[in-house]
Amino acid sequence: MITVVGIKSCDTCRKALAWLKAEELKHHFHDLRTDGLEPTRVAGWIDACGWEAVLNRRSTTWRGLSDAEKSDLDANKTMALIMEHPTLAKRPVFEHKGRTHVGFTEAVKTLLKS
Repeated sequence: MITVVGIKSCDTCRKALAWLKAEELKHHFHDLRTDGLEPTRVAGWIDACGWEAVLNRRSTTWRGLSDAEKSDLDANKTMALIMEHPTLAKRPVFEHKGRTHVGFTEAVKTLLKS
């Protein structure tokens, strides 16, 4: 089963969920706002994909951070920021067959169908 982590109001998450349904792929949606995030889960994403790929620098949450919070980023600081502000995680995140995929691209679609 595919786990999709995101937020209900995210357009990309909605597109991904609609695609999964149309492809008849079994999935579970984990809303990071209502269901929360565990540090081990976020650490796994960062280990698998790199902190740069996991951090959403386009979000309104990112724009609202202070310059000090945005500076000197590394894996540990990124994880702390995402734990404090879950919407800083790039969405959607797919967990499938022991792998993690960030974003909803054609390449990710191909991997999810395999």
